[in-house]
Amino acid sequence: MKMKKYTAVTMTEAMSKVRADLGDDAVILNSKVVYTKGFLGLFKKKTIEVVAGMDKYETPLQPVQPLQKEMISSVKKEEVVSSELKKELSDIKMLVQSMQRPVETKKYTEDIESFLQYLRNHEINEELITRIGDELFEHVNEIDSNKQSLSYRQIATQVLKEALIDVPFGGLSYQKKYINVLGPTGVGKTTTIAKMAAHAVLQKKKKIGFITTDTYRIAAIEQLKTYAGLLQAPVEIVYNSEDFTKAMETYKDFDLVFIDTAGRNYKEVKFVEDVKKLIQFEDNVESYLVLSSTSKEKDMETIIEQFSSFPIEQFIFTKADETNSIGSMINLMIKYNKGLAYYTDGQEVPEDINEASVDSLLKLLFKEYEDERSS
Repeated sequence: MKMKKYTAVTMTEAMSKVRADLGDDAVILNSKVVYTKGFLGLFKKKTIEVVAGMDKYETPLQPVQPLQKEMISSVKKEEVVSSELKKELSDIKMLVQSMQRPVETKKYTEDIESFLQYLRNHEINEELITRIGDELFEHVNEIDSNKQSLSYRQIATQVLKEALIDVPFGGLSYQKKYINVLGPTGVGKTTTIAKMAAHAVLQKKKKIGFITTDTYRIAAIEQLKTYAGLLQAPVEIVYNSEDFTKAMETYKDFDLVFIDTAGRNYKEVKFVEDVKKLIQFEDNVESYLVLSSTSKEKDMETIIEQFSSFPIEQFIFTKADETNSIGSMINLMIKYNKGLAYYTDGQEVPEDINEASVDSLLKLLFKEYEDERSS
């Protein structure tokens, strides 16, 4: 039997290597999880080690002529032997597989499982949950008595911070003049713009204006005009690219201009293309995609992918107070390598908006967990 060892990050990847090398008839003889030391003994790197084998039978090459008579005279005999050999090999393979099935290398404690279930309830994806579970398992089973004991939340926080390390957090940079806010209908986009604009006026003392391209809904225009009136800011209504150019000229002496795009069903490509034709995405424009945290993660993925050709700076998540699915926000940020500018948690303007940080996001994720522990 031909045997070979394979290493990979996941079992799926290891199996792919086995199939590519040995074929579908390969037998898994052994598998185990191997850890390499990480920083201060924490956050060890996990690899899967698999030993696979394959029955190998080769017939030496012989000249054709000497074999012809032998093949003719013994064909029936070979058919019988071949049939018996295949059956025997099949029986052996089944026996080996039954004896050498991979065994579970670890079993989480009830406390760890309970904590991981909390993360599942908040829709953290299984890959992250596995990483967190492995770290918790290693920490709980650490023999070194001098090692500082960390809480489950602290360990999970470190894993999630590591996963989010490359995505930007924080609100408006105030380095670009035009703030373009995109998003589907029903996510609270206009109210979010009003909150951002109010902070720019009241805290940063900026001279601001508004542009709206949402000419499909009269109510949306009136809502924006109401907010603009409270902030003593003008509103320009734009129907086409020429109007947009004129509005930019009108606001040439302003500090910031907030652009409220039409709320449409952006699962349809034609509506996304309409936005591209209308708005000038140039160096002086900062774009944000607004999503409702109450939406299904798959639906949000569809919207994000429709806007993949846009220069989106960061996400803004609304209605964080109406959902427990904070994990979906984290999953999407990691998957699309996009940061978080703000999250909103109510309808009050300008109060219910929060400039995001990794700490505030994880505090939001673990709020219910901490409430349960303190009660």
